[in-house]
Amino acid sequence: MIEMQGKTVLVTGGSRGIGAAATRTLVGVGARVVIHYGRNRAAAETLAASLPEGHCHLVAGDLAYAATTEAVWKDALAWQGRIDVLVNNAGIYEAADPDGDLEAFLASWERTLRVNLTAVAQLCRSATHHFREHGGGIIVNVASRASFRGDDYDRMNYAASKGGVIALTRSIARKCAADRILAYAVAPGFVATEMVDQVIEQDGIEDMVKDIPLGEIAPASDVGNTIAFLASGLAPHATGTTIDINGASYLR
Repeated sequence: MIEMQGKTVLVTGGSRGIGAAATRTLVGVGARVVIHYGRNRAAAETLAASLPEGHCHLVAGDLAYAATTEAVWKDALAWQGRIDVLVNNAGIYEAADPDGDLEAFLASWERTLRVNLTAVAQLCRSATHHFREHGGGIIVNVASRASFRGDDYDRMNYAASKGGVIALTRSIARKCAADRILAYAVAPGFVATEMVDQVIEQDGIEDMVKDIPLGEIAPASDVGNTIAFLASGLAPHATGTTIDINGASYLR
């Protein structure tokens, strides 16, 4: 049984979608959760209000900026004086048309890599430093099926950023295991979140579902429950592992 009493977890992008699902599960097994959000404070407040009092703390910050990313870690750490688990969930999914305007193409690549990969690396850096001082800790990074399968031509930026998350996670696992720092990745396919809702509105759901043997898009709770299990520390020898959550739509 998962038990996380006394543990403090930072979940980036924790106010909606996968982050909110992970937060609910983590609080449900006793953890205290720092809910990071970018701009939607109302969503973060609504989520926190739905959970037991004293189990959540809100931290705002735009991960597109290095200084703000650093402040997110420091603000999260100040709440309980320590962080036991970092869940890097925040990300963006925007088009970068290779056949369109060059400046727009490059700007989208730079934003995507900054939020989806560089900010993740920056927070992992802070976490590993902190974990070494406290006898260990756990990192769970949210990657994507696109890390391995690739994505659409105009979403290569997203696939590349998430592929980088896998390499980052494995590197941390190899280097930091001796310090009892564990690092895992989860690689969801399509998940029922607001981000995917935008794609469904644009492209329809039929093409998404036809390649999923389970015949449906995964609920966010599937990913949130997996994150909570990895965050629990119950499988230390699985460090470096990526868990696929895609309804058997892509098998490695």
